[in-house]
Amino acid sequence: MVGLPFDCLSNPLGAVRVTFERAIASGSDPASFDGRDWGVVDVLRECLFDQGALTQVPILDHQSIRWIQPNSLVRFRGMVQDMLGNEFYVGAFKDGSTWRTNKFADVASFPMGSSSENRIWERRLLHCVPVPGQSSWTMQSSSESVISRSKKWMSQHREKRVREDDAESCSMAPSNEMQDSPPGCKKMREGHCHSLLLHEAVAEVSSSKSSIEFDTDSNCFSCLVKVYDTMESDVKLNDVFEFIGVFTYNPELMIQMDDEVPQDLYEESLVHLPPNKVPRLHCFIQQKLAVHDFILNSPVTEPIPHVIRGAREGLLDHLRSVLGNDCVAAQCVLLHLLSRVHGRVDSVALGKLSLNLTGFNRESISVFGNQLRSAIQSLLPFTQSFPLTVEYLNSASLAPRKDYKTNRLVTGALQMAEGTHLTIDETQLDSGILNSTGISNARLLKNLLECQKVEYDFEYYKMEMPADVQLLILSDGKSNILPADLVLPIQPSVVRPSTNIAPEALQTWRWYLSSVRTLSHDIDPEMQKVLEDDLVAARQEDRSLGSQDFSRLLTMARLISTSFGETRLTFDHWQMAKELERLRKERLKQ
Repeated sequence: MVGLPFDCLSNPLGAVRVTFERAIASGSDPASFDGRDWGVVDVLRECLFDQGALTQVPILDHQSIRWIQPNSLVRFRGMVQDMLGNEFYVGAFKDGSTWRTNKFADVASFPMGSSSENRIWERRLLHCVPVPGQSSWTMQSSSESVISRSKKWMSQHREKRVREDDAESCSMAPSNEMQDSPPGCKKMREGHCHSLLLHEAVAEVSSSKSSIEFDTDSNCFSCLVKVYDTMESDVKLNDVFEFIGVFTYNPELMIQMDDEVPQDLYEESLVHLPPNKVPRLHCFIQQKLAVHDFILNSPVTEPIPHVIRGAREGLLDHLRSVLGNDCVAAQCVLLHLLSRVHGRVDSVALGKLSLNLTGFNRESISVFGNQLRSAIQSLLPFTQSFPLTVEYLNSASLAPRKDYKTNRLVTGALQMAEGTHLTIDETQLDSGILNSTGISNARLLKNLLECQKVEYDFEYYKMEMPADVQLLILSDGKSNILPADLVLPIQPSVVRPSTNIAPEALQTWRWYLSSVRTLSHDIDPEMQKVLEDDLVAARQEDRSLGSQDFSRLLTMARLISTSFGETRLTFDHWQMAKELERLRKERLKQ
């Protein structure tokens, strides 16, 4: 930003310092800034969003971690896998007659004596991971200019560190500072810097090493995000966020045990999330993300009816080809892909539409099943697949559970982000005996399918967490373990080899699914009367029809209307839903 004594991208802590000093100079009380911003976030927002610098902020992942410069601004997209509670730290302290701040940092930029007047503040700790099942085509990458700039900085910094004398690098940290610290506090040094945390142990810097490789990969990369000035209700478990903040990982900083500090004073999140595996990010700005935020390069087109219809026809034709020219199956899959939980009444999740495609054997699943899984993965941002076998059920860890020894939530396979699609292959299920784990896992899957809830195991009690997962079951006959909302035998007539789809078509279909899926929907009073009369007539004709049948038909009608980009149910779409349901039931009788 022109005229400012700092670079928001490479020196965001400079923005923190300058804006804090200005706030203090204007007469603000430092104690008032716990849980409240003093203007630094506005400065960064103007730089990033108003002046367009966001594209210059590197994306933190398992590859970029090796060249991103410390204490610079980064972006991290991930799911909140665990909430580690709150952390107390020295947020502001007096250096002589001058107030300094430690907000958005792990270590102080100025020495803090034991007699310093200070203010204890609070921040939240979140353990965040890449979104489970995230498709590769949704991944963002930093631009070449950002990478080149960061690598150049790292090269210059490494050369400078080699030239520096170890003693000189520590000359600004008097040896008696360690003994003069307040009782019960733990300290961390990074060069000449002192720790801010009240719960951390002494960390030693291994100055004999010029660099240490970051010990992680794409499968286990995660980030410890420290969040400020937010309400607890603003961030929930399994939410997906983009965090913009200061990357503070230092490969030379390792936490070691100090004989003088009791074991129970150690910060458990730091012991079990070591810095050489989990980087730290001090968050300035967090933005909750939805599925459509992962559709890159979407057409800048509003949901215009004729555009929606064109995309719908193209996608239906693609699904027909994938399913061997089965038109009914293609329509059911389309409605399934558009379904979402839009409300809850007691234990009923409104809007869900799980689908069980039957008629697969071990030969046809390798053709049509694999083609369908591949098509869904190319269309939706978050997709996962499970084999439903006795061995898998008896051994898999599906439910997240609390480990009180580490005070961590251990993730399970069913801890997923909202909008995830899950395909379950039941064609390999043979006879066998389920053990206690298998019975529990089968119950968990059934509860997810029927109620869209996942039971978390906290050892002393269970807690059900709401979910919004699209479930597709591929099986030979109707699944007895997972009774889906829609059961349809597939009837492929031709085997079409998979062909390459034009990137522009894929982008249009992804945009179509994410756009119309979020449309609101309503039913006019006049149409409501038509529905009531039709349902009464249907019940008089077939007494076996129940509330679940009516609910399924209404959901199908709503989704058909939505698939055309309509926000109100029309008579034509209601007729289409009834005809599709008739064709589906005819197949079940065959």
